[in-house]
Amino acid sequence: MSASYHLVFCSCPDKNTAKAIAEKVLRARLAACVNIGAPSTSMYWWDDHLHSDEEVILNIKTTTSQLEALFEMVKAAHPYDVAELIAMPIEAGSEAYLQWLTEVTS
Repeated sequence: MSASYHLVFCSCPDKNTAKAIAEKVLRARLAACVNIGAPSTSMYWWDDHLHSDEEVILNIKTTTSQLEALFEMVKAAHPYDVAELIAMPIEAGSEAYLQWLTEVTS
């Protein structure tokens, strides 16, 4: 396969925000699939204080060629001052799935 692939993690404050961002990136064909996780507790430092909030995690599957545009779209749509956007390379996967991912995002 010539394309390379990434799994992007993005935390959102609630399910409605997560669904809105997922729909936006999918309609723009910047991702082939977005999984919206169940709410979980996130603990983190912000403004020199320890916080604990409920968040929803997006798992976004995309190609390397769409990664920059995906980041820009999510940052523009996200309500946080600093959106969590972490991309992990997908080292291996079903050839049929990765081909589908390429077709959807091309």
